[in-house]
Amino acid sequence: MSFSAFSLDPKLLSTLPTAIIEPSRIQQLAIPAVLEGQDVLALAQTGSGKTYAYGLPLLQQLSQLSAASLSAVVIVPTRELAVQVMQNLAPLAQAVNLRVDVLCGGEAIELQIERLTQPINLVVATPGRLLALAQQGVIQFDHVQSLVLDEADRLLDMGFIADINALIALMPKGQRLLFSATLPEPLTALAEQILSASCVRIEAHAVNSTVTDIAQTLYHVNKGSKAKALIHLITLHQWSQVLVFVNAKDDADTLCKKLLKAGINAAALHGDKEQALRSQTLALFKSRKLTVLIATDVLARGIHIDALPVVINVDLPAQAAVYVHRIGRTARAGLSGVALSLVSHSELQSLDAIRTLIGQTLPLTELVGFTVTDKPTSATSKRAPRDKQANRRTANKRSISDFKKQKTAR
Repeated sequence: MSFSAFSLDPKLLSTLPTAIIEPSRIQQLAIPAVLEGQDVLALAQTGSGKTYAYGLPLLQQLSQLSAASLSAVVIVPTRELAVQVMQNLAPLAQAVNLRVDVLCGGEAIELQIERLTQPINLVVATPGRLLALAQQGVIQFDHVQSLVLDEADRLLDMGFIADINALIALMPKGQRLLFSATLPEPLTALAEQILSASCVRIEAHAVNSTVTDIAQTLYHVNKGSKAKALIHLITLHQWSQVLVFVNAKDDADTLCKKLLKAGINAAALHGDKEQALRSQTLALFKSRKLTVLIATDVLARGIHIDALPVVINVDLPAQAAVYVHRIGRTARAGLSGVALSLVSHSELQSLDAIRTLIGQTLPLTELVGFTVTDKPTSATSKRAPRDKQANRRTANKRSISDFKKQKTAR
């Protein structure tokens, strides 16, 4: 099947990246439904081409409108993803004389207000900044015909439901498109709330599944050995590009220092970094001038690297669906990739949840040279609360006694 089957404007198709030869499964299913103006709930794996699945038909619709007004809104969870979507859609929009802009935090709102004085057809935005601009009366949604919630599950995970409901309340009724890699219960509830009863549900792949071209390996290691194990794996395989995930910002910085000390070219990327530095770091990684990028989940959705070979989970995510998104950074657009995870005893419960979600056994193997010596925690291994309280009382008595001795000595 070719893109010509959709009767899309040839000018749109001529600006697609040369690597995109034929439509992916999600594009084959979603483009006709979006062109027909239907509400859509689309479920597809990360890296399967969701942006063009809604972007191509939306731009086709907008190009046929006579009024030069804001007619479509795409809401995404992170700044990095907003920029990525903008970069994908901007060349297509320009080809059909449409104007697209990105509105998210990290950029002075005054600059965005100035840009919005010019006509705009489609915006890609994060919820907080878009709502702030709307509440200030800078942006109006009177003519919006289509709303896209991209990475809808992550929007809910990150607590944006109130902002999303507030934005929807400001928009006229129109086409609603929800695109997601997983389908948690809160997303099902949101879909029932905002999509029409006749909406089209598209499942390009089994719900909550992972890409078959990703080779998943899980190593059982001691919690305190994870940094050394990571350094060992990177050195052993001599990977040119590695995306590493951790759960906390401080852990990202600490791990980065250990890798730099070991002579590995690495950088950390998380929400506490200035936007300019985040953009610079990501650019260095994309251009392969940086070997290892250590990131938190907040930024996971905006990291699109062509042919990224390896993703490593130093920490398993607390939410099973996040695992699907993390490893989906590799094996994109039909390519293969490797996903490694370092799992300690304390993460076995999280691993069980991941196994249940994706329906795979994911066996644990031991990494050569890293024997597991940690003991699994159990109720019997924990000290009774009474003992802990007794220890605290003893410590307090000693502190008071020491203080009295010091006072007498003076």
